[in-house]
Amino acid sequence: MAGAGMDTGLEDLRELIGARRKDAVVASEFSNGELTVFVAPGALPDFVEFLRSDPSCRFTTLIDITAVDWPDRERRFELVYHFLSMALNARIRVKAALREDEIAPSIIEAFPSANWYEREVFDMYGILFSGHPDLRRILTDYGFRGHPLRKDFPTTGYVEVRYDEEAKRVVYEPVKLTQEYRMFDFMSPWEGAEYILPGDEKKAAP
Repeated sequence: MAGAGMDTGLEDLRELIGARRKDAVVASEFSNGELTVFVAPGALPDFVEFLRSDPSCRFTTLIDITAVDWPDRERRFELVYHFLSMALNARIRVKAALREDEIAPSIIEAFPSANWYEREVFDMYGILFSGHPDLRRILTDYGFRGHPLRKDFPTTGYVEVRYDEEAKRVVYEPVKLTQEYRMFDFMSPWEGAEYILPGDEKKAAP
């Protein structure tokens, strides 16, 4: 019954947010015991301030900011925010869809802890945040090329780093693979043993 009560509470919260913030809410959904609200990117600062300060919400804790890359969508990126209301004992997920060339507004004024989260999203996805006081890379080198969590980022990266003994410094060089592609033979590690466990036999060639 506790789960049912929580579901009812989140459904009520969903209706309240939709009624009070029609200007910001694009859509909302409630599934698997979780509430997700989709908002227009430009409305993010005012909307999260509403979630934080409105007596009916009091989502005073920012849990995380991340993003998802959908290369085939017109609005390629989806910013994802997670908030916690200890007063309501509830969580809410906020999403905002962005075009690749679109800049998201920072929410640092409402949540100063968003500083490093937004830097991480910029570093990993290349999403820019207007109003951020120090938007620079946080996980990769300042000279790093590309954004590793984009779907079109190569798994090898673009450069490799090594320490050069002669130069006595770290050097960056273009990635050089020892072979153009790898061939995997998914055979049992027991192949060649005198006794083959049942099911470990190599499949006969057609």
